[in-house]
Amino acid sequence: MAMRTCNISARSLFLFNIITVLVLVTYLVDLEKKIANAKVSSQHNSDLLNTQVNGALLPSSFPSQNPTLFYNRVPKTGSTSFVGLAYDLCSRNKFKVLHVNVSKNAHTMSLNDQLRFARNLSSWDLKQPSFYHGQIAYLDFTKFGSTAPIFINLIRQPLDRMVSYYYFLRYGDDFRPHLIRRKQGNKTSFDDCVKEGQTECDPNNLWLQVPFFCGHHADCWVPGSSWAFEQAKNNLIKNYLLVGVTEQMEEFVAVLEATLPIFFKGSLKLYRQGSKSHLRKTNLKIPPKAETIERFTNSTVWQLENEFYEFALRQFEFVKSRTLNPDLSGKGQQFFYEKIRPK
Repeated sequence: MAMRTCNISARSLFLFNIITVLVLVTYLVDLEKKIANAKVSSQHNSDLLNTQVNGALLPSSFPSQNPTLFYNRVPKTGSTSFVGLAYDLCSRNKFKVLHVNVSKNAHTMSLNDQLRFARNLSSWDLKQPSFYHGQIAYLDFTKFGSTAPIFINLIRQPLDRMVSYYYFLRYGDDFRPHLIRRKQGNKTSFDDCVKEGQTECDPNNLWLQVPFFCGHHADCWVPGSSWAFEQAKNNLIKNYLLVGVTEQMEEFVAVLEATLPIFFKGSLKLYRQGSKSHLRKTNLKIPPKAETIERFTNSTVWQLENEFYEFALRQFEFVKSRTLNPDLSGKGQQFFYEKIRPK
């Protein structure tokens, strides 16, 4: 009887030891996994913040894994040339380019389409950074509870833009030379159009760049609205990363490359090669006479549109001076941290 009791005690002790070893092994395996995950997390954070200059940590990649850029392009401002750069760079820099085509060339959308577009753009995971472009007025994404994209744009001296568009509808361009344009065959000059008081060259038709930056409010599209003008300026400063001017597209490209290399690395070199720098030229464009220009400059619409252009130009010149060296290369980091306490 004593022998049986002794054997049972030995077996119990043996089983207890085995269970104890298994528990310890499980604990150690779990601990190793936690340590490995901590190392991966640490390495990931190190990759995101892996460069230090003057005490400031520099991110090696864009903060978001899938940044979204939206270029709500204004017609006849050189947008085709600029977008051509994006299409050439997208494979090399690993981002997607998407053209947003609004039915009947409208520049505004219905309320339900605004909601759908805002939700779709901010939640559609393309697994790569994305560059959207389309001729759409500014849209406030936060109004629909969506994350706003990074807005950029280009604008042009307003009367030059209008004259270019006038002749484009009659003579087309070298981008698609065989496409028949809406006014093809109409040889009336812009000067004669103004002299005859035709609707197509009415000064109110200048009212386009201000509305594009103002947005989808009804008053944005009222020609000469001072409220729309102020709203457009406010949006330009608060909601656009960068607004360039057509007359300085090379500098616009250079600032973008210095600021958003995830999209625009190599864009300045590509632009300077010439293959994409002047992709679309109107086949015939006659400069307006002095009396035609004077008639436009006396209109409220031209004055507000021109003032908006000058406002955008001043802001771009300021940004450019702080961002680029004289050779258009990007400047180094201009801030650092110091007196960090406690050590």
